[in-house]
Amino acid sequence: GKPPIDVMLTIMAVVTCSGFLQASKGLDVMLKYAEKLLRKNPKQITVLAPITTWFLTVLCGTGHVVYTMFPIIYDIAIKQNIRPERPMAAASVASQMGICASPASVAVVSMVAMLAGTTHPLGVVQILMVSIPATFCGVLVTGLWSLKRGKDLAKDEIFQAKLRDPEQRAYIYEEQAQNNAEVKLPASAYKATFIFLLGIVVIALFGSFPKELLPLVPNAKGAWVPLSMTPTIQLCMLVIAALILLICKVKVSDVTNGSVFKSGMVAIVSVYGVAWMAETYFGAYLPEFKETLGQIVLDYPWTYAIVLFLISKLVNSQAAALAIVVPMALSVGVDPLIIISFISACYGYFFLPTYPSDLACIGFDRSGTTRIGRFVINHSFIIPGFIGITVGCCVGYVITHLLY
Repeated sequence: GKPPIDVMLTIMAVVTCSGFLQASKGLDVMLKYAEKLLRKNPKQITVLAPITTWFLTVLCGTGHVVYTMFPIIYDIAIKQNIRPERPMAAASVASQMGICASPASVAVVSMVAMLAGTTHPLGVVQILMVSIPATFCGVLVTGLWSLKRGKDLAKDEIFQAKLRDPEQRAYIYEEQAQNNAEVKLPASAYKATFIFLLGIVVIALFGSFPKELLPLVPNAKGAWVPLSMTPTIQLCMLVIAALILLICKVKVSDVTNGSVFKSGMVAIVSVYGVAWMAETYFGAYLPEFKETLGQIVLDYPWTYAIVLFLISKLVNSQAAALAIVVPMALSVGVDPLIIISFISACYGYFFLPTYPSDLACIGFDRSGTTRIGRFVINHSFIIPGFIGITVGCCVGYVITHLLY
C-alpha cells in the first residue's frame, strides 16, 4: 500500500500553525476569556465547563487546551460544593468531541482530503455544517446528564471520610488555581489570536466558494479546475504560522518545545505507520472484505460507526482512525454521506481511561471523585463519552440527510 502522504502533510501544516499559536500565547488569550465566563457563572459550571472546552477545541483545533482548564473547573466546582466529577469528566469528553467540529483540526481537513474524489466531495464548511451541531448537541446532553451524576458531596461517605483528616481537607481545598482571567497578556498574543482566527475564516471562504476564489490548475486530464482544498488548507496553515512568526516575534524553539507541537508529531507517526499498514492489509484482502463485510455495512450503515469507534480506541487518534477506516469504507461502497453522518464516532478512545486528557483530569481532581473504578472500565468518562457520541451520531445522521 501507499502511506497517506496528503493526510500527513496536512497534519504537519496544522500542527505547525497551532504550535506557533501556542508559543505566541495566542492560546492563552482564548483561555483567559473562557475562564472569565466560568468564574462569572459558577453555579452553572457543570453545563458551561463542557461547552467551554468544546468551543476552545473548535477554535484551536486541538483538545490539549483542556489541561489549563482542569484546575480552573475544579477550583470553581469545589468552592460551590459541586461534585467535581460532574463538570470535569464532561469537560474532558467535550474537549475531544470538539476535534471533529474544528476547521483547524487534523481530523476535519483529513476528511476533506479523503472525500475529494468521491461522489460527495464536500469541503470544510459542508462537513462542519454537520459536525458542529452534532457534537454540540452531544456535549450539551452530556452536561445536562452530569448535573445529577454521583452523590452530592455532603452525602458522599468516601469524600466525607477524607474531610475528617486535616491533611486531606487542606489538600482538597488548597488554593492552586491562579485566576488567569486577570493576567495581562502582551499585545503580540492578541495579534496572534487575530491572525489565527482570520486565517480560519479565509479557509472557510475558500471551502465555500472554490470556483470563485481558488486559482485554476490543470488536472490529470489536462482540464483546468480549482485548486484542491487539501493543498489550499496546507498553504493557508503555513502562511498563518509564518505571519505569527514574523509579526509576533515568536521563538522557534518555543514552538518545538510546546505540548501542541509534540503531540501533533506523535499523531503523524501514528498515521504514517498504522494507516500505511492498514492500507497494505486491506488492499491485499479487499475482495474478501467486499464479500464478507461490504454487504453488512451497506445493509446496516450504523455498523460503520462501530468499526470507526473500535479503530479509534486502538490507535488513540481521531485523525488516524479516519485515515484507516474511511478509505476502507469507501472501497467497499459505503455512501460518503454515511461517513459524514457518523463522524462523531471517531472519538472512541474514552472507552479505556488511557488517554492523556482523561488521566490529567483524574490527577487535577483532588477530591478523588473523578476516578477509575475497580474494574477499570467503570470509570468517570465512559457514560459521558457514550452519551456524547451516540447523540452526535444520531443528530449528524439527521442533519446530513436533511442537507445533502
